[in-house]
Order: sequence, then structure tokens, then C-alpha cells
Amino acid sequence: MDFLKASTQWAKDEVFSSAFFILFGMLFILATIGFWQLGKTEAARAFIYPTLVAGSLLLMAGISFTVSNKTRLSNFETEYKANPSSFIKAEIARTEKTMWEYRNIAMKVLPLIVVVAALLIVFIDKPIWRAISMTLIAMLLCMISIDSLALSRMEKYHNELKQAESLHKD
Repeated sequence: MDFLKASTQWAKDEVFSSAFFILFGMLFILATIGFWQLGKTEAARAFIYPTLVAGSLLLMAGISFTVSNKTRLSNFETEYKANPSSFIKAEIARTEKTMWEYRNIAMKVLPLIVVVAALLIVFIDKPIWRAISMTLIAMLLCMISIDSLALSRMEKYHNELKQAESLHKD
């Protein structure tokens, strides 16, 4: 098994996935411009700031994920060749922590926040709070979608790490 190739491919897939945060961020920013230029009602104008904030957060997340994964990608070969066994162990620890975060935060906490935001839409009659809730739901659904795919890639990569670990026992 070419473990370095598998690690490199995983990191490239993560960089590609991070681009979707940037894409969704830009779409939210475009929505902000649309609400700002075309919004005539109080409800439409209420979306300006929430979509701007959501778009900015998604853009920042996408850019930071892209930079960190590109950095990780550039260091893979050097770290692996220096000490394959310790590299694999460090990656296993990192993937286990990341999978825990995906399972507990992205797949449990974020959906709970979506439910709370949906309830706010029903029970609060102010346009700004409805706009905040709807924007939050849209942003979190984007994040959950991207993170669910990232979790499945991470699980596959983690299994490859476990297989590689058995081949590189000290």
C-alpha cells in the first residue's frame, strides 16, 4: 500500500472540500448584495447583515481550511520520510480527534442549533430575528453537508492509517 499517496490524496480532497466553504460564502455575500440593492420590504432588508456575517464566516473558514490543508499537504512527504511510524501514529491521533469533533459537533450540536433557529422563526415575529434564524439555518446546513462528506473521507483515511500502522510496527 502506498500510504504517502493515500495521505496526499486525502489532503487534496480536503483542499477541494474547503473550496465549497468559499463558494457558499461567496453565494451568501452575493445574496447580501441582492438584498441590499433589491430589498424593498423590511423583511428583505433584515437579511442584509445576517447574510453578510454568514458569508464572511464561511469565507474565513474556507480560506483557513484551505491554507492549513495545503500546509499539511506540503509537509506530508518530509514528515513521513523522516519517521513513518511516528507520522502514522500522529495522524491516527489527529484523525480520531477530528472524527470525534465531526460526530459530536457537526452531526449533533449543529442540527440542534438548526432546530432552535427553526423554533425562533415560528415564535418570534420580528423580521431581523427571522432573517437571522433563516440565515443561520442555511449556513449550518451548508456546513453539515460539507462536514458529513469530510467525516466519511476522514473515516476512510483513518482506516487506511490503521492498516499502515500494522505494516509499520516498530
